[in-house]
Amino acid sequence: MSDLQSQHDDKRLARVKRLIYRASYTGMKETDLLLGQFAENHLPRLGDEHLSQFEELLDAGDPALLGWVKGDEPVPEQFDTAVFQLIKDFKIS
Repeated sequence: MSDLQSQHDDKRLARVKRLIYRASYTGMKETDLLLGQFAENHLPRLGDEHLSQFEELLDAGDPALLGWVKGDEPVPEQFDTAVFQLIKDFKIS
């Protein structure tokens, strides 16, 4: 493996770990459980574009995201992504 590939892999792993941590401590217990478990199960296998989509969903905030997942609020088009659909279909274990 080249040094460049190794550096990319290290940065990607650090990003995934940071996002898992952030998803697990959002501030609302319900979203902590949903997003934390989702992140642990899915983020290591997602590509960079999907990691960015996940990060944008986290930036939207807990109340909004939870409302979208539960179907209480319409999902704005910019957040209705492949990653959002994965979250919506995810079942907490």
